[in-house]
Amino acid sequence: MAKYSIKIDNFSKTFGAIKAVQNLSFEVADGEVFAFLGTNGSGKTTTIRCLLKIYQEDAGKLLINGKEYSEELNSIIGYLPEERGLYRDVSVIDILTYTARLRGISANEAMKRSLEYLDMVGLILHKDKQISQLSSGMQQKVQLGTALIHNPEILILDEPFKGLDPINRQLFVDILSERGKQGATVLYSTHVIDEAQKMADRLLIIKDGVKLEYGSVNEVRARHGSKNIYIEFGSWAPAEKNEFYTAIITNKTAELIPNKDVTEDEILKNLLDQGVKLISFNLDYPSLNQVFIDIMK
Repeated sequence: MAKYSIKIDNFSKTFGAIKAVQNLSFEVADGEVFAFLGTNGSGKTTTIRCLLKIYQEDAGKLLINGKEYSEELNSIIGYLPEERGLYRDVSVIDILTYTARLRGISANEAMKRSLEYLDMVGLILHKDKQISQLSSGMQQKVQLGTALIHNPEILILDEPFKGLDPINRQLFVDILSERGKQGATVLYSTHVIDEAQKMADRLLIIKDGVKLEYGSVNEVRARHGSKNIYIEFGSWAPAEKNEFYTAIITNKTAELIPNKDVTEDEILKNLLDQGVKLISFNLDYPSLNQVFIDIMK
């Protein structure tokens, strides 16, 4: 039986007449990477803030390692808030070492960890700059560093990909996936769905404060249609839509959603008839991105 780092049971929160979250229940198991998905305003941040007692819940239980949040849990939690929380007139290296020292890490070890982190995320040459001198993406890297610096058992990250370009999003995916492999529990909220399919073990999709989907990535994908076709192609792109399929095209790849009663053989022949030079042709469940779009519609 799985042990749960985070357990939320029948949680509700209102702000005046607005029902931000309604009867929400889910669990995050020890050592898993869990994606909390939804559009802006869906209730993700409200849930995280109530879990950490920044807000007070109206009803339900929100537990971390079987207890309600208290300051004694700070040593095992790394928290990345949605909004920036860095002192703008302080240097990058000072922010990281200061945060590490607050966590009880010695001065020498704090400096060592800070320099290692900055080197890993490509900020070592910016270590003496003030936060205000950094781009939005660079600031997000520093803020993530403040959540990771003490090697927490549990990471709670609200929109960690905010302000990041695709290369740095992938860097964050790699960092968080590695933390998961090392045994950390990762709960993160996002509306960047592609990354969730790559790195999450399980997920929850919320809309207007109500749970719509919950389970492993492939369980959720399988519940939303038969297998789609994924292709890589050369210079000639396939039609975006015809009597056989609808395509979602990204650069030199595409996801093809078959029309009713159309077989993959018919679609393959149609692509070849169009003159599409196929590099690969694979069957798989609808992408998590497509599932998310369908649910939100």
